[in-house]
Amino acid sequence: MDKNKSEITTSLQPNSRHCFVCGLESPVGLKMRFTDDGVDQVRSIYTVDDKFQGYPGIVHGGVVAAMLDEAAGRVVLINDPDRFFMTAKMEIRYRQPVPTETELVIVGWMVRDRRRLVEAHGEIQLPDGSIAAEATVMLVDIPPEYVGEVDHEELGWKVYD
Repeated sequence: MDKNKSEITTSLQPNSRHCFVCGLESPVGLKMRFTDDGVDQVRSIYTVDDKFQGYPGIVHGGVVAAMLDEAAGRVVLINDPDRFFMTAKMEIRYRQPVPTETELVIVGWMVRDRRRLVEAHGEIQLPDGSIAAEATVMLVDIPPEYVGEVDHEELGWKVYD
């Protein structure tokens, strides 16, 4: 069943304190926020500050990669904000320059979920709807010895107002 625009609801996803992409207290980070549709897609409306440029007026390619990685990685959080994965492989296609100081739409969606291995896709859309960059990302469970008991308070892992 296809959802029409009026039936789609969104929920704000958690952020952390210090993550480079989503850390709201990171002095050097992007501070991106994401919503999800409760099914298989995440989204962020975001304007990249000039301080993250590589070439004047163009977002650094590493920052573009980080944004795509975050968008794709956040699909595993839909309906389970404690499901932490890490990127095992990411293939990026840079289609056109990503401008700074321009409102962008960053979208990620689930391609395949095999519980311990997830394939997701992310893309950055320009104001005209064209795709500036996209990535296919393979995500794997973070090994338990690296995660241990997650201290949500220490991470600041929560939905912020």
